[in-house]
Amino acid sequence: MATTIYDASVRATLLRRLEALRPEQQPRWGRMTAPTMVTHLLEAFRMPSGELRMRRSFVPARPLVRWLMLYVLPFPKGAPTAPQLLARTPASWATDIAALRSAIDAAARPAPGAPRGDHPIFGDMSVEDWGVLLYKHADHHFRQFGV
Repeated sequence: MATTIYDASVRATLLRRLEALRPEQQPRWGRMTAPTMVTHLLEAFRMPSGELRMRRSFVPARPLVRWLMLYVLPFPKGAPTAPQLLARTPASWATDIAALRSAIDAAARPAPGAPRGDHPIFGDMSVEDWGVLLYKHADHHFRQFGV
């Protein structure tokens, strides 16, 4: 079974890692700053509910790509991201960290029938897929900054 953000112990671990993050930390790869990464994750947490809607890209063999990226392969380092996920300007470090802490803490399994958004690359995703993606995405960026 894949690691999912819907597991309370997983969320607790992510929150501990978030507390270790500092605004001046340099990335191990990529061009994001720590404040930009935090706002990037905040935007990503808006996608599963459909609050942030993005146009789907053409992806051949989408179900296979989704399965490989969520359940088999690590996220590639330095891969490009959608401009919408970089649109939020960092506010204050304390405000953005508090907002991300709230988003992670609130990431419990949605109720049956709750609205569910699409992913621009992976398309229509199950609740389970979103739980895995939210964890894997946060973990990827926390590793990027060494936390």
